[in-house]
Order: sequence, then structure tokens, then C-alpha cells
Amino acid sequence: CLAMCFFAFAASGCGDETKDAKEPEKKVEETKEKPKPSVQKEEPKKEEAKEITLKYYFPNEEGTKLIAVTKKVKVLEKDKYKSAMTELLKGTDKKGTITIIPKKTKLKSVRVKDGVATVDFSGDIVKYFVGGSTGEELMIASIVNTLTEFSEIKSVKILVDGKEIETIAGHMDLTEPISRMDNF
Repeated sequence: CLAMCFFAFAASGCGDETKDAKEPEKKVEETKEKPKPSVQKEEPKKEEAKEITLKYYFPNEEGTKLIAVTKKVKVLEKDKYKSAMTELLKGTDKKGTITIIPKKTKLKSVRVKDGVATVDFSGDIVKYFVGGSTGEELMIASIVNTLTEFSEIKSVKILVDGKEIETIAGHMDLTEPISRMDNF
């Protein structure tokens, strides 16, 4: 009888020790399994491209005036100025118009601040330009009038390879931003 009581006592004691030893593990496991409350961060909404109508200006074949060419493009709001210049650099295939910006010219950047668009082209715009004074005016007017189609842009500053320049071909002063050129 005494032996049975001893075994029962020992078994119940072992059970308690095992239970105590396992309980902290369960608590640790429970805290690991429970997801920590987190503050949900709102992901910034991805801007969707919108279809807009851009107006580009190209010289007529006689080189006497600019002709507006419209094109619908799908762009992000933040890229609309860059898109306008990229399309202008591609040139025109509209009958009666010519491309005036040298084909090898690359767009480096377009920034707009306080109503002034600063557009930076590769040095190819100077290196490969073949026009005279009227050609230079038409090219500058093409760039300026295309960008000033955006109501928030009042004037355009032209840079070449990130630097201010005095002129493209010696006929137009580019040291200051240029306003829309409606005389074409």
C-alpha cells in the first residue's frame, strides 16, 4: 500500500514538474504565434497614365511659320513635359511641316519651377544644327511654344549638356528664359 502511494505521489510530482516545464514553452510559442499588432501603412497610390492631347510646333516647309500638330499620348502627369519634348524630338511626318531639331539631339531633362521650364538637351543640338538665323529662331520657337502650351509654363530656359549657353548658332540670345513666340 505504501509502495502504491509512493508511486502515485511520484507520478503526480513528475507530472507537475513536466507540466511546469512545458508551460513556459507554450507561453513562448503562443507569443511567437500571435501576430504583433502593426500600424498599417497606406501604400502611395500609383499614378495612372492619362491620355492627353499634346500640341507640338514644327516649321512649315518654306520656313516662314510654325504649324501646330496635335497628338494624343498616354502619360503620367509628372512626365507630361518630358513626353512633349520627346515627341518634338522625334520629328514630324505631317505633310507641309519639317523637323528642325537635329535628329541626334537627346533630351536630358525637363524641370518646371515658378512658371519657367528648364529643358536640357545634349550638345548635338548645337553640333548638328545646320540652319541660319531664321532656322535658329524657328527651332527655339518650336521648343518654347510646345512647352508653353502647358498653362503653368510661361517661359523656357534652354541648357546644353547641363550648362547655360548664350546661343545655338549665334543668332538668338538664350541667356534668359524665353517667352512664347507668337510671331511665327
